[in-house]
Amino acid sequence: MISRLLTLTAWSMTPPAVWSPFHLAFMLIGILLAAFAAWKLRTRSEAFRLHLLFACGVFLAFSEVYKQLFLYYIENNRHYDWWYFPFQLCSLPMYLCLLLPFVPHKYQRIFCTFMYNYNLLGAVMVFVDPSGLMHPYWTLTLHGFIWHILLIFIGLLIAFSRMVLPTAKGFWQSTAVFAVGCVIATIINVTSHPYGNADMFYITPYYATTQIVYSQIAAKFGIFAGNTVYVLSIILGAWLLHLVFQVERP
Repeated sequence: MISRLLTLTAWSMTPPAVWSPFHLAFMLIGILLAAFAAWKLRTRSEAFRLHLLFACGVFLAFSEVYKQLFLYYIENNRHYDWWYFPFQLCSLPMYLCLLLPFVPHKYQRIFCTFMYNYNLLGAVMVFVDPSGLMHPYWTLTLHGFIWHILLIFIGLLIAFSRMVLPTAKGFWQSTAVFAVGCVIATIINVTSHPYGNADMFYITPYYATTQIVYSQIAAKFGIFAGNTVYVLSIILGAWLLHLVFQVERP
């Protein structure tokens, strides 16, 4: 039954090339719409914004369930590919947005600061090399593009509506969330290794990261060095983005 239903949406396509008209148009229009919507909604009440972020989490969760089922039944012929386990850095907003209504205000702000510092940066960087978003099926390709556009909307809404903890302490609290994510990602990478090639957060200890530049570091200095520089680069980028918020805030 599930397989037959998914087959109805298995519209094949030639995966778009990086920097193709599809990539450029979807990226530019999507980012502009995300920025416009975030700006227009910035003055709504905090309760409204929290409910909106929760709704984003629900949408992400349902779309991820669809993706996982499609990959399992259609693309991989009833074989689970651990590469697509939903715990990448850009997966975390799905979980955090779903948690927002159920955690104290302090943790709501920490989670929001994390999604601004780390996920906004990550979503933008994905569009520099979106080859991982290109699939031979329309629904999977659109899923990847819409997912990261929505992360940009979430990050900008948080920034425009001043839901970020603007202090150095706020940054390190958001970095603690990132550190916990790295630990969980490593546990998944290690425990699932006998069954597949999981590479959560792109920090598997078993083979070099596929991320450009860092793969070259890993090839020359080893996997641990490549992963370490990669993680530190993410933290540095998040810190610079946090500084931008500090400069821009009134």
